[in-house]
Amino acid sequence: MRPSNKEYNKMTKKVSPPSPKIKDFTLAFIVGGFICMLGQIFMKMYETVGLPEKAVKMAVPVTLIFIAALLTGLKLFNRIAKYAGAGTLVPITGFANAVVSPAIEFKNEGWILGLGANVFKIAGPVIAYGTIASVVYGVIYWVTKLF
Repeated sequence: MRPSNKEYNKMTKKVSPPSPKIKDFTLAFIVGGFICMLGQIFMKMYETVGLPEKAVKMAVPVTLIFIAALLTGLKLFNRIAKYAGAGTLVPITGFANAVVSPAIEFKNEGWILGLGANVFKIAGPVIAYGTIASVVYGVIYWVTKLF
């Protein structure tokens, strides 16, 4: 005998502990803010050593991606995310984690069928929907500028 959806939801609520929302929001804010602050620090550091503005704009995201990928590879990113929640989803670091995680998970299946086939398992839909959304937004923007 299967419970109805209503009964199942009631049982789930009874068993699941409530989420400490204020704590979760605070940690997400602090960690997300720290990641953004880290980006600002790298930006100022690269400007101080004399990199041109274009190079700084490329170096900062590359550095954040590298750090997120390294932390994922060392199995530290998920530990941080466990406590920080959405704070680690600052787009660039969250995306780096989404690309590296499946690659690490499936590396034992080989370079092509493991790593190559699974590296974009999570990030692929993000790229696809992001591209589609940007085209739709671009068309809407273009049409609104016609009038």
